[in-house]
Amino acid sequence: MQSFSIRDLRERFGTLSREVEQSCVSVVTRHGSPLFITVPFSEELLREGVHVTLAVKLLQEGTVSLGKAAKLAKMVVAEFSEYVSLLGLSVVDLTEDELDEELAFLSS
Repeated sequence: MQSFSIRDLRERFGTLSREVEQSCVSVVTRHGSPLFITVPFSEELLREGVHVTLAVKLLQEGTVSLGKAAKLAKMVVAEFSEYVSLLGLSVVDLTEDELDEELAFLSS
């Protein structure tokens, strides 16, 4: 996720608009504090709404956890997990070592 100040926005609007076109979520700040976010306008946004679309984008970028994304989407974790799974997104993001540890724990 990119972050731009109001000054950056004035000076680099082209960069911001290109990033939004590439489905990137961006934050615009004023004096270092978040002012607003940009969310790409898409069929998904029209169909699912801002909350769900933003939650999915932030989860994809690794900006928020599954639980926080579910809360943002106004869904329970199980419902949101199923939703993102249907989109082809992984709800579990483990390294190979973490997976080995989980499998060892489950088999003991």
